[in-house]
Amino acid sequence: MSETTFLADAFDPSGLIAAERLSNMLHITRSELAATLGLSRDAVSKSARLGRPATQARLRDMVEILNRVRPWAGSAQQAFAWYRSQPLPSFGDQTAEALVREGRADAVRRYLDRIAIGGYV
Repeated sequence: MSETTFLADAFDPSGLIAAERLSNMLHITRSELAATLGLSRDAVSKSARLGRPATQARLRDMVEILNRVRPWAGSAQQAFAWYRSQPLPSFGDQTAEALVREGRADAVRRYLDRIAIGGYV
């Protein structure tokens, strides 16, 4: 799966990120996806809540970061493992997951810009 395909596959025909598709791609449950994002399970399970701008923004932040690290991580699942567990020294060893949950996805993107390795990030 190419980098753009991963991003494209996460979207449904209406242009929203489909939580069920994304969780299937990452081999996790929607409950695990919600916990990773710091959202309630209802936020990623109920259509009305899934379409809310705040929910979609958090999903989009995660997908964009995963897409940036996937080429050097090796796969979407390995990128997700990095996202959840790799301490980032520039942020007091917080993970990308923790930073996105705090609403600091832009800081993670800037960090990835700074450490760009071989044009992959």
